[in-house]
Amino acid sequence: MSAAAELGFEAFDADNHYYEAEDAFTRHMDPKLARRAMQWAEVRGRKCLLVGGKVNRFIPNPTFDPVAKPGCLDDYFRGRNPEGKSIREIFGDLEPINPAYRDRDARLALMDTQGLEATFLFPTLGVGMEESLKHDPEAAVAAFSAFNRWMEEDWGFSYQDRLFAAPYITLVDVDAAVAELEWALAHDARVVVMRAAPVELPTISYSPADERFDPFWARANEAGITVAYHSGDSGYLKFHEAWGLGGEFKAFDFDPMRLCMSAAPVSDLLAALFCGGVFDRHKNLRVATIETGSSWVPGLLARFKKAYGQMPFAFGQDPVEAFRRHVWVAPYYEDPLLELRDTIGADHMLFGSDFPHGEGLAEPLGFVADLEGFGKDDVRLIMRENGLSLVRPRPA
Repeated sequence: MSAAAELGFEAFDADNHYYEAEDAFTRHMDPKLARRAMQWAEVRGRKCLLVGGKVNRFIPNPTFDPVAKPGCLDDYFRGRNPEGKSIREIFGDLEPINPAYRDRDARLALMDTQGLEATFLFPTLGVGMEESLKHDPEAAVAAFSAFNRWMEEDWGFSYQDRLFAAPYITLVDVDAAVAELEWALAHDARVVVMRAAPVELPTISYSPADERFDPFWARANEAGITVAYHSGDSGYLKFHEAWGLGGEFKAFDFDPMRLCMSAAPVSDLLAALFCGGVFDRHKNLRVATIETGSSWVPGLLARFKKAYGQMPFAFGQDPVEAFRRHVWVAPYYEDPLLELRDTIGADHMLFGSDFPHGEGLAEPLGFVADLEGFGKDDVRLIMRENGLSLVRPRPA
């Protein structure tokens, strides 16, 4: 019996990825800004991506061919490495890139075998690029505009009502952000992705809750589009560096201090949005946190409860209740999922497999095995209905 047949329905995966084509950032790039944004170059006989004129190491092999096998790091992320293998050893042999990682029709055919009706599609390389361009807002805007046009061309934003690729929005230029959102909406985008970080400019940074960004939030609010915050380079390794460790973000660089530090970008981002009144001013907003886990949720809500008790005048509404209305969380499969259910409710939990990444699940529906203790109705909410609700207009 197939996993979908055993489950009783096809699922909605809120965290799938593509591997970017090599021209994802360059195909539609303004040639006048190319040298300031993204270029390919050969360095010591190896093809490297230059971002802002520097070799970018966010992804070890940004050509993605060969690539890691899906789910090869599963045991590692469950804390099981009794032999003390290095991350390179755990990755094992790489494999040629699967056409389904770059071709939308091949992806749909694969999803049919996986029991997936639909999925959000997020960048792999793209979520690490804004930090590298924060010194040059004009180049950043041009780079992500080019990236989004590649994405729409190769994947589409709602292809066959099954593949919902998320255009990337940066707030470094609010007028450009509104224009990019308008363009995305005109091309039937149902979700956009942003980074969980302050809005950083060359000489100053702002909270995304600052009212200067309200034109963007107002349009997202009016459209009812889902705003997703996906893990990537948030710039938080500045805190890592402050403790005497490396300050350059590299995927799969899992040193113990980085894993054990308390800084949680998505938690701080949501603290900024709620304490800054974004959800008071824009009551229709929907936010999804993707591939950022859920261990930070109880602590943030506890801090909200205390702050609201101390300074109710500083909030337009109870931030705990507002969080439960406005935010959906895709936990890591190894997280304490029952605790998350008891904190925000099953109706605001999302199933995300991170397929086809090595740190995700080899078979997306394997997520169900970690929903032990959940009732049948809650399983259906998490595995299907909650995700589908986020690609549909929000009821008035």
